[in-house]
Amino acid sequence: MVRLPLTEVELARGQRLGALLRQARGERSMLSVALEAGISPETLRKIESGRVATPSFPTVAAISEVLGLSLDAAWAQIRQAGPPGAAQHDDRPRGAVASVVGAHAYA
Repeated sequence: MVRLPLTEVELARGQRLGALLRQARGERSMLSVALEAGISPETLRKIESGRVATPSFPTVAAISEVLGLSLDAAWAQIRQAGPPGAAQHDDRPRGAVASVVGAHAYA
């Protein structure tokens, strides 16, 4: 399967996700959060730094659960519009998130 390049909007959203998770982690170590979420510390580091802008839904859900974040609240925070002057875009989740959220949410 060929993956399409990420748009500027998706990259910015990934940066916001990373910042949100980093803030929610607070003083907890990256190692303890990652292990409790069942992911590698390197994966968490890449997500928090924005290097992985579109992590899988199960990964985001596991990290959010460990940090006590509501997925609805997290999505509301990170789905903000892109950079000023950016064209309108479809910010519905794609891939794994779209399959979990389901099409009925956007009908």
